[in-house]
Amino acid sequence: MTQNTNENTAGSTAENMTADLAVRPATPDDRPAVERLWLMFRHDLSEFQGSLPAADGGFRSEWVASAFTGPGWAPYLLTYGDRLAGLAFVRGLDGPVRVLNSFFVVRGARRRGIGLRAAREVLTRHPGPWEIAYQQDNPAAARFWARVATELAGDAWTREPRPVPGRPELPPDVWISFTVPALPDAHL
Repeated sequence: MTQNTNENTAGSTAENMTADLAVRPATPDDRPAVERLWLMFRHDLSEFQGSLPAADGGFRSEWVASAFTGPGWAPYLLTYGDRLAGLAFVRGLDGPVRVLNSFFVVRGARRRGIGLRAAREVLTRHPGPWEIAYQQDNPAAARFWARVATELAGDAWTREPRPVPGRPELPPDVWISFTVPALPDAHL
């Protein structure tokens, strides 16, 4: 009984803590902020991908350019109150399967329900088939994305390892696939 009460309390606390969360399309004016968030994101991933910054201190950033200018791409900013909390890049909006190309929540905003709510908001804006990849050595990502998929698709999702294109030295990424149902317009 105590466990259920704690879980219910934690859920309502997470909802209260995400009340100030906003997920909005990033505009060209947001690009400098997105580029700084991108550096933090790539730094976090370097733990699992073994990548090091370039001589200028940056990481590969072609996906930032694609997110703002590529056909079928959409960049999003996550904000908490008046502060930046993360980013999301979606690709494949012009094809049969959407891909959550990049998703990042800054460390100071984690473990508050912000990532879960932001992921749901981004994914439900584009109903249909989805694929999301994460590094197999990242257990927190495995738990997080399984929870997102289960919340949005129930048991109707799959997980499969796939080689990282052009990086045979890396372990395979894990890809989850599921379909996000269309919601009535009142909920979007």
